[in-house]
Amino acid sequence: MDDATLQFYRRNAEVYAGWAKAPSARLKAFLGLLPRGGAILELGCGAGNHAAVMLAEGFVLRATDGSPEMAEVAARRINHPVEAMLFDQLEDLDAYDGVWASACLLHVRRDELAGIIGRIHRALKSGGIFYASYKIGHSDGRDSIGRYYNYPAADWLAATYASSGAWTQVSSDTSEVKSFDEAPATMLHIVVRKG
Repeated sequence: MDDATLQFYRRNAEVYAGWAKAPSARLKAFLGLLPRGGAILELGCGAGNHAAVMLAEGFVLRATDGSPEMAEVAARRINHPVEAMLFDQLEDLDAYDGVWASACLLHVRRDELAGIIGRIHRALKSGGIFYASYKIGHSDGRDSIGRYYNYPAADWLAATYASSGAWTQVSSDTSEVKSFDEAPATMLHIVVRKG
């Protein structure tokens, strides 16, 4: 992960957690695709808002965040362990029914994204569900506060997924958001199934 981006979240964990939005409306649909009580890996859990819903719904959750400080804030908020783990440290095989990666893989460098998605593919059980969201664009860059974004176009992202493993698309849609730095952005939400 880009060091400047990681340092932003390490320095601003409490402030960012205070800003964090309500859980995504897409979370309920994602959970509905999983077996009851199934195992979920959450990448980039941030303040823990999504994790709290998963736990309340009875799922077995491994919550992670790249920032140890953010992981600590989230663990306190949800009263559940949150591991400090970078995406490239994911080594699990056939372990999860679902992987939830809301607004976090958008910080992965373009030339590293296929490898990270490949790790997610290996970590999922056969038929497992993977949700991720990205800020749409055409070339990578930084926002007004220095965070790196890969800003993919939909066709580039589709090719990146295809190169990382066998996926079947479940859904894809967009939404308009306002970022932490107040900048507007179009988010692309992708749900795929392993195999």
